[in-house]
Amino acid sequence: MRLSISRELHDYWGRLKGERAAPDRAEIDPVAIRHILPDIFIIEVDPERRLPLRLCGARVNTLWQSEQKGRRFLDWWRAQRQEAMAEAIRRVIDTETPLVAHARTASNGGVAEFELLLLPLRHFGKSCSRVLGSLAPAQRLDWAGIWPVGPLDLIAARMLEDKAAEGSKEDWRRAEIAGLAEG
Repeated sequence: MRLSISRELHDYWGRLKGERAAPDRAEIDPVAIRHILPDIFIIEVDPERRLPLRLCGARVNTLWQSEQKGRRFLDWWRAQRQEAMAEAIRRVIDTETPLVAHARTASNGGVAEFELLLLPLRHFGKSCSRVLGSLAPAQRLDWAGIWPVGPLDLIAARMLEDKAAEGSKEDWRRAEIAGLAEG
């Protein structure tokens, strides 16, 4: 993870989950993460796998110049990448393992790069049925709020394995995720 927003959210999520695979949605305290809330969203993993956004921070809304709550997470992505992103969400939920990705878009403001973090959440004690995420630009976007971002393109993705349970430090491992990254 390159961005402090991603690291802070991941660290907070890790403290909440403790020894469990994932924390419960009800455990999230917005006050504890108030400084990064504008970059955060929550996805519902519904039975139809439409993946609606249930919560979306102000800076994320600004990227598209509209409220994102209620929209489909997959609508953020180029049509050719939507299936890959659906697969990424499925892997986060099924394996209860975080994912970090690098995305890019081109708009009237120019090319922009983003870091995406996806973290599994339980909901009312049920298996992981929510995903806590952050989406933050890798550089300052002087045009944010003037032009909306275009559809995102997935550049690279990797799963995070928590090695702390084995007595070693957390470590990122490149995971083969068929069809996710362009190369």
